[in-house]
Amino acid sequence: MLADKIRYYQEEKKMLKNTPAGYKKEYPWLKEVDSLALANVQLNLEGAFRKFFREPGVGFPHYKSKKHSRKSYTTNMVNGNICLQDRFLKLPKMQPVKIKLHRMIPEGWKLKSVTVSREPSGKYFASLLFDCENQTAEKRQAEKFLGMDFAMHGMCVFSTGERAGYPMFYRNAEKKLAREQRKLSRCEKGSRNYQKQKKKVALYHEKIKNQRKDFQHKLSHSLAEDYDAVCVEDLNLKGIAGGLHFGKGIQDNGYGQFLSMLGYKLEERGKYLIKVDRYFASSKICSVCGHKKKELALSERIYLCECGNRMDRDVNAAVNILKEGKRIYKKCA
Repeated sequence: MLADKIRYYQEEKKMLKNTPAGYKKEYPWLKEVDSLALANVQLNLEGAFRKFFREPGVGFPHYKSKKHSRKSYTTNMVNGNICLQDRFLKLPKMQPVKIKLHRMIPEGWKLKSVTVSREPSGKYFASLLFDCENQTAEKRQAEKFLGMDFAMHGMCVFSTGERAGYPMFYRNAEKKLAREQRKLSRCEKGSRNYQKQKKKVALYHEKIKNQRKDFQHKLSHSLAEDYDAVCVEDLNLKGIAGGLHFGKGIQDNGYGQFLSMLGYKLEERGKYLIKVDRYFASSKICSVCGHKKKELALSERIYLCECGNRMDRDVNAAVNILKEGKRIYKKCA
């Protein structure tokens, strides 16, 4: 499909409207696949082309990477073709599969679609999308505020003076992981030992990812329960990772993922995630007297002011973010 679309675009500079059904004679194995899954792939491809025509800067659609692409497909619920019953999931053109259900499904929820994905470790996951009533609580008056500043070590610092205390799971497992990856590099590619070692490395990465997500879910839940509004800086994390060569540290603590978790948990409770402009000089301003320094080196970890204020640089920034967040909230309220 994509090859024909590319050829047609090169000739006509337009998008070819083709469907998977037209390829079933040429490729009979397409008949073995769920037709709704094929239709979803077609819609995704057309969406990519429309986005390209609308915003050429996003780049021309291309084939998925064989090594790094996410192996998944989505199918829709039509005329009872998907069935979830007694810990078994029945998908189109498949026998019922025994599953571990993450949580019980409330009555009245209607199943809309299922996305099946395969992790590099070989585990399969089914993500079920349900149609239900709005679960979000009404917005209420914010009384308890918290300021939060990003930190390379420990993930973030709070205006209360406390640190999140993120254990840096990847850094702690880095030596062990490097050893297993060296073993993988010595195996003959495609051999049985290569596949076994590849799975072992994938399981190490999966464990680190699960540890990170577990820590972030618990911390974000705690903050969403304890505070009415959390004030954060709207940082360009990709820019920081690339420009300042902090890529490994930023990817390890997963601050962007943590903010996403915190955002939806606050919204569910009718609370607020207030984003302060990234150009707000939170680190340079004294949180006591308001004096702003012209220059502040990254190596200066203690903030010293003419007024006598002496405090941790990150805590000072978190207090300033809290004050600016309160100002934004009052302005918008």
